[in-house]
Amino acid sequence: MVNTKIVRERQNSPLSRAGEALEEAVGRLLAERGLTVAVAESCTGGLIAHRLTNVPGSSRYFLGGVVAYANEVKERMLGVRPETLRQHGAVSRETALEMARGVRRLLGADIALSATGIAGPAGGTPEKPVGLVYVALAAEDCERCERHIWQSGRDPGGHGG
Repeated sequence: MVNTKIVRERQNSPLSRAGEALEEAVGRLLAERGLTVAVAESCTGGLIAHRLTNVPGSSRYFLGGVVAYANEVKERMLGVRPETLRQHGAVSRETALEMARGVRRLLGADIALSATGIAGPAGGTPEKPVGLVYVALAAEDCERCERHIWQSGRDPGGHGG
């Protein structure tokens, strides 16, 4: 599963303590700082929200999320501009950032995360291959978006990149 791979790669990061999963480290840091988080997901279909809320005490920092699989939902719920989708596509840095900004505004979170990508097995192009995922973060004074390409697509449960 792609998301398990991400967690394994990040478990040895400066964020996490020995034996601490990424979502536990994120939750601990949010709780210590009194911050809240919201998520907007497309290709992950709610898996990020699921992982964050699996941590005991997550109600202290997790406000909620939006699964915006369809472009219409990205526009209507998250405020992604139609011109962004036309010019850059649903799987783009620009869309990921607008999704994060939108869910942060919608739910009033201090920090928002978003993910949009191509889970496959079809739908990829040479410019945007299967496994491409943009993960964005939006906060009051900070925005960041990372582009990743993972070789495995959907897991048996149907969640993608």
